Amino acid sequence: MKLHSNIIGSGKPILILHGFLGMGDNWKTFAKQLAEENFECHLIDQRNHGRSPHSNEFSYDLMADDLLEYCQENDLEKVNLLGHSMGGKTAMRFACQNPQMIEKLVIVDITPKYYAPHHQTILNGLTDLSERELDSRGKADELLSEYIDEKGVRQFLLKNLYWKEKSKLALRMNLDVLKEKIESLGEGLGEDQKFEGQTLFVKGEKSNYITDHDRDLIQDHFPKSQLVTIKNSGHWVHAEQRDAFFEMVSGYLNS
Repeated sequence: MKLHSNIIGSGKPILILHGFLGMGDNWKTFAKQLAEENFECHLIDQRNHGRSPHSNEFSYDLMADDLLEYCQENDLEKVNLLGHSMGGKTAMRFACQNPQMIEKLVIVDITPKYYAPHHQTILNGLTDLSERELDSRGKADELLSEYIDEKGVRQFLLKNLYWKEKSKLALRMNLDVLKEKIESLGEGLGEDQKFEGQTLFVKGEKSNYITDHDRDLIQDHFPKSQLVTIKNSGHWVHAEQRDAFFEMVSGYLNS
């Protein structure tokens, strides 16, 4: 699958993978900062998200294959790779399958373990939006607020809106397939999948996606990894503590 991307800067290539229901543009601010340190940042939309093609198939094996195809099409033989949440799951699988292509790996607030589905309220809200005649972003936000209290989460989700027609908004993601395949979203790495290269796991202090019990599992799959915590941040650590996150990740990539 030919993935859509936005490339910012020039220098050492780094591929950045967004989380579930996101898109590459969510990372534009971070990429602009990193580009100033001589990195070529590839903000990639994963399948069924953003401007990348829609497909009835959705799995981490397929998304890792998509990423390999992207690297081949763009003549990328050795890259840094960063993934958040779902993107972190894709990044982990890609690194295990293609270790020779990875310079450094950064995994943001996710682990190799299985996660039970927990996005149902968000998916219900987006389904309601998709079935309405929306002619303003304000109206969409008002409707979504019936399902989601946190304004920041709503703003993140509403970035998926685009003008399908002159006075009609629609969602970019392939919502029907993402709902159908929600079980596969939490899939963990197989026991035999390991990456021996340098890896940084970043945890949001207030997030429960990475717990103390996960440390041994992380080490089993990524024996040369280190785990750091960003204070006063939740699952969207890169948005909630931009400066601290950038300092941590850029320092690691440049070390």
